[in-house]
Amino acid sequence: MQLPKPPVLLPLGVALRLLPDAVHTRLFSTLVNHLLKGQPAAEELGPLEGKRICLSVTDHHGGICFLVKEGGVTPWDCKADDDWDVRIRGRLEDFWRLAARAEDPDTLFFSRRLDLEGETEAGLYLKNLLDTAEPDWESHIHAVLGERAGTKAVCMLNQLGLGKLLPGGLHPSQ
Repeated sequence: MQLPKPPVLLPLGVALRLLPDAVHTRLFSTLVNHLLKGQPAAEELGPLEGKRICLSVTDHHGGICFLVKEGGVTPWDCKADDDWDVRIRGRLEDFWRLAARAEDPDTLFFSRRLDLEGETEAGLYLKNLLDTAEPDWESHIHAVLGERAGTKAVCMLNQLGLGKLLPGGLHPSQ
């Protein structure tokens, strides 16, 4: 069964075609580092420390390369086509499905919709990390806003019924 394409793919595809890879990489790195705040996954990046990872979007001829460093990512300027330790190649829609958790990584990789190249051990570790990482939104909110403002924000989100809309939800306030 063909899943419907998310409407966000059209503007993302246009941006990938029009903007240089350095812009995509900087935006991606900033977003990932923000999302890693307060997350257990940030602590699990240790085995990938120093690894150069490239995401190659085949249907839009764009790429994002970054270096895993100190529990986050930093932009990496790929000098050559093989200047990476791990590369994941695929269509924008499949990367979106991976990021949105609309399909599990095993399905995307084993059906060859996403290809993993390079250091096998690092690539499998990354795939498994993507597969098992569960966002802890409450910890993220506290890490971004601080303890006092985070507690108030979580309470407000729960009172408005919005906490349950986040994947995994928010814990009810005490």
